[in-house]
Amino acid sequence: MIQKLAVIGLGLIGGSLARALRAAGHVGHISGFDADPAQREAALRLGVIDTAAGSAEAAVTGADLVVLSVPVLRTAEAMRAVLPGLQPGTVVTDVGSTKQSVLADVAAACGGAVPGWFVAGHPIAGTEKSGVAYSFAELFRGHRVILTPHAQQDADAKARVTALWQACGARVVEMGAAQHDAIFAATSHLPHLLAYSFVDMLDRLDQQHQIFPNAGGGFRDFTRIASSSPRMWHDIVRANKVSVGELLAKQIDELRQLQDLIAGERWDEVYALFERARAARERYLAQIE
Repeated sequence: MIQKLAVIGLGLIGGSLARALRAAGHVGHISGFDADPAQREAALRLGVIDTAAGSAEAAVTGADLVVLSVPVLRTAEAMRAVLPGLQPGTVVTDVGSTKQSVLADVAAACGGAVPGWFVAGHPIAGTEKSGVAYSFAELFRGHRVILTPHAQQDADAKARVTALWQACGARVVEMGAAQHDAIFAATSHLPHLLAYSFVDMLDRLDQQHQIFPNAGGGFRDFTRIASSSPRMWHDIVRANKVSVGELLAKQIDELRQLQDLIAGERWDEVYALFERARAARERYLAQIE
């Protein structure tokens, strides 16, 4: 049971976490802070939080668990903001989509080393919507949450964060930060980059006004994630630029090879590529969560 939870960053993820813990009866009091006053006011009005603090330091005062739910490039800033208000024994965790950058930023904010009471986490859940108004308690149910323990990790702190996510109905797994960043560059970061680029390309075509009204379900499915927060995904791609850049180069090479197949009318090879891709997706579909 968390006596007082402090959520720094009242968006979809932070708001949904607060709602989920309250619904599970796993939290007593919830305080929150967001740099956007409108988000603070909405979170309070919607009952997502009990107290809207005027600063990050005020929000974490007296809290036994703090969640940093901010864009990954603001991790160091958020950590520096909460440090003066933390009490002995407080556990701090995050929800960032990159883990090497988060651990490096936390270390920088804390004097060069990641403290044992910090637990790096990443819930594999979300929607293309942003803002606390779109938060809901069931967001994490049945989904994975990745924890990436570090060299100084305190076992009790990790256990408390594990219990937090389990109370939300999530399944907690662990892996190294570098492995995490490589995996999610492939499964999340590059797909968002491609969706943004594809929609932007279509929007600049001469016949753009004919394209979008005639788009079908496939277009909506493929481009849904291009409606996600540009700021958040800019920060994620920037924070994981090495892994994303390597995969983007491979994707560009694959597209050039496909272009050559089409130009050369090598249709059997195009068909074989489609068959391989379909078979691979069907083979792994049961593992996609």
